[in-house]
Amino acid sequence: MEKWTNRRLDGAWVAVSDWVPTTCMRCAVGCGHMHQGADEGYGIDAARGDAAHPVSQGLACARGLRESKAPDGEWLTRPMVRSGGELRQTQWDVALSRAVEGLQAASQQDPDSVAVLGSGQQTNEAAYALGKVARGGFGTRNYDANTTLCMASAVTAYYQAFGSDAPPCTYADISDADRHVIWGANPAVAHPVMFRWIQQAAGEDGVEIIVVDPVRSETAENSEHHVAPAPGKDLALARAVLARIVETGRVDRAFVDAATEGFEDLLAALPDATDAAAEAGVDMADVDLLADVMDQRTLVYWGMGINQHVQGTETARALIDLTLATGNLRPGGGPFSLTGQANSMGTRICSSKGTWPGQRAFEDPDHRRLVADHWDVPVDRLPDDNGPGPVGMLEGEPEAVWAVATNPVAGMPEAESVRETLEDAFLVVQDAFHTETTEVADVVLPAATWGESDGTTTNMERTISRVRPATDVPSGVRQDIDIIATIGSRLFPGLFESTSPDPSAVFNEFTALTEETVADCSGITYERLDQNHAVRWPAPDGESSGGYRYYDRDADDSESWSFSTPSGLAQFSTGRQGSLPEPTDEDYPLTLTTAREADGYNTGVRSRGGEAGPLVARIHPETVEEHSGLVDDGTLTVETRRGSATVAIDRDEGVPRGMVWLPIHHPATNRLTLSDRDPQSDEPNFKQCAARLAAPEAELPPATAD
Repeated sequence: MEKWTNRRLDGAWVAVSDWVPTTCMRCAVGCGHMHQGADEGYGIDAARGDAAHPVSQGLACARGLRESKAPDGEWLTRPMVRSGGELRQTQWDVALSRAVEGLQAASQQDPDSVAVLGSGQQTNEAAYALGKVARGGFGTRNYDANTTLCMASAVTAYYQAFGSDAPPCTYADISDADRHVIWGANPAVAHPVMFRWIQQAAGEDGVEIIVVDPVRSETAENSEHHVAPAPGKDLALARAVLARIVETGRVDRAFVDAATEGFEDLLAALPDATDAAAEAGVDMADVDLLADVMDQRTLVYWGMGINQHVQGTETARALIDLTLATGNLRPGGGPFSLTGQANSMGTRICSSKGTWPGQRAFEDPDHRRLVADHWDVPVDRLPDDNGPGPVGMLEGEPEAVWAVATNPVAGMPEAESVRETLEDAFLVVQDAFHTETTEVADVVLPAATWGESDGTTTNMERTISRVRPATDVPSGVRQDIDIIATIGSRLFPGLFESTSPDPSAVFNEFTALTEETVADCSGITYERLDQNHAVRWPAPDGESSGGYRYYDRDADDSESWSFSTPSGLAQFSTGRQGSLPEPTDEDYPLTLTTAREADGYNTGVRSRGGEAGPLVARIHPETVEEHSGLVDDGTLTVETRRGSATVAIDRDEGVPRGMVWLPIHHPATNRLTLSDRDPQSDEPNFKQCAARLAAPEAELPPATAD
């Protein structure tokens, strides 16, 4: 496969062009970058932080800079089609024709025979265009994005509690908080710039960081307190804390009575604090610590350690309940989910995957009709629900799949079955890099990546900023939005005005659909972004920019709250800890969990480069010692009911006894994980499943599906 380099041509350094302001697309913090492209050839020659960007003010993490200018992945530079069982390079017209033929054949059988998978790594414009093709062209229910694999439970919790997606907090609240509770997340690794802000805030007198995580993570190493619940028992712990707050008389009754409903139902469902603490596997001293914390102005952050669970939505709701019961829904406090992928938020508000643009509900016929009129398509073509989520889509064995900037063969749970499904389907893969998914594709379409694309992105605090190209791309590579519009136009003439649309025109089309919604972006334009660098939604006019949501302080200093729920009040929940979908037993006595590692990015195609290398498992030394007779040259085999993988052992006392920790980025990891889903959010339970250790060379019994 042809490769090209970012920084050298013919063995010599090339001249460089002017600095171009853009936004880092590594994670969802949304740091401003300055990129410098090569004057000759292709690629980013240099990258640094942008001091003029209001989000990061010049800060940028080393990984974001490195992966912007010199990612380790294997670049795709020519379209390919499968012929005689092999992928062969071809011309764009040939590849596009093959893609259109295969997608059209499946769609003519049944629109739902086509599955479309988007990504939190697309620009807002590309994500919007892909949703327009999926929903307004094919009319398929089977469309979603890889963001559902990490954020859907938080999203569902926000909708249920507040009537609208996205956190009420902003980065400005970090410096105002007295306590920072980081629950099931590791921002020291996943969001380094944001964690620096948290650490700076914690440097003030009396301000503390409290980490809740079964593993002693890098974030826990840099905190004042670490609470380690049993794996998967976070809901029990959250309920123990709230029960303790109630029994010690520390509920903010004035706020609860003025701004919420459902609290009496929650009280009736609350467990005894001591019993819930025992179920969570923690001492009452830990419960009291967390209850005391909530007396302060407290930000409660959480990540995939909460979301990726069959009770992820209920657990996220329980964390929100803690903030509601204690009146922590004011600036300097509140619930703050941490988003992993750069444009997960943008995908949610613009791509029509979970709602129509602007959080317009699928089930509302008026919103559905408005979208159909806006797109000039028949209203009965648009689905009236948002579909089964990524796992359900592929379990339905679609005839054709179009995957854009995502790697489901490595990133989905029970990945071997995903590979088999995709091998049986007609598969179009659109990506910048060679991946485990391109290996099984029928058509591969090489796309531009960071620093090569034009558009916008939306960070985790709802701030939209520009993404600008600092370099051209090889003739065999096209921008995502151009590929999507070309395929969409060939399949559905008239859906796009051009096969190479102006991103600003697509952005304006998207923002017009958000007018007068809870996610109103209609006051944001490219011209405004060029002037202000970044604008936070809701922004219904050219002057406004969203701040802390749902809260208002009047001129006379009186406070008020207003939510997007039918009653206008925030909603408490009544969830209780249930059993894990696959608890340990005599045959599989260990718990396997997955998490981020410091230098990994998603499924690793940008950060590991080439071959994945050995899979490294972090295991407590005592657990290793208990299996010492199986260890061979520092390796073991980890086995679950779905498969096995040989691992190099990293003896780590920060991992609890009886747990095996694997990085989410390695392509072998998700061959072992579980596809059981949260019934409310469709997010899979990546974090806990039953496992055992075996000798690397041992003949393993076949994996079972029980």
